Amino acid sequence: ESLDDQEAASRAIEFQLGWMTDPVFLGDYPKSMRRILGDRLPTFSSDEIKLIMGSVDFLGLNHYSSALASTPSQPPTWGGYWADQFVTLSNDPSWKKTAMGWNIAPQGAKGILLWISNRYNNPNVYVTENGVACHETNFEQSIHDSERIDYLEEYIKGFGEAMAEGVNLKGYFAWSLFDNFEWQYGLSKRFGIVYVNYTSLERTPKDSALWYQTIIDSNGDKLFSTP
Repeated sequence: ESLDDQEAASRAIEFQLGWMTDPVFLGDYPKSMRRILGDRLPTFSSDEIKLIMGSVDFLGLNHYSSALASTPSQPPTWGGYWADQFVTLSNDPSWKKTAMGWNIAPQGAKGILLWISNRYNNPNVYVTENGVACHETNFEQSIHDSERIDYLEEYIKGFGEAMAEGVNLKGYFAWSLFDNFEWQYGLSKRFGIVYVNYTSLERTPKDSALWYQTIIDSNGDKLFSTP
């Protein structure tokens, strides 16, 4: 990793997460956004800063995937939000993909929690969404979803490693309990640990639901205990 690439990774997180969280925890937008966007960003009055700083009980994180970040070799030829970041996002060719085309990179689960902890003085955090759309083309493939079990296991372990390093992770919510309407792809992508027949509305627990039950019953010990 070059210094330029490390700075690109920081910019990407600041634009995609810090844009919302920095004002609440630090009282202003990220410095990188201020530098790049200038007066395109609004400014906060002292009264507004007093109102928003420290106004949350916890930080809720939706986390599904990660990417590699680097500084582009040439300025972008387009404008807008993604161009402003001046970051090239790429994939490790060894990473598997979800049915959404997203990278499966559980090391990012630990990394983003450590970033939040270091930047915001270790606030209380809840992972409010984490899950995967698998390649489910028929009922049997949906029910026997080993791909989802592998994903959840590795990501939960990553979150657990962050906790072991002192992150105040207070709770975790798998997304989602039921197959449902995905906001971009409708009913064609299934995230649930319970299969839903969209015609009859009959619900059938997938293998991942039975597996997840054992994780809950052991309060995670099944994953983190040493044999």
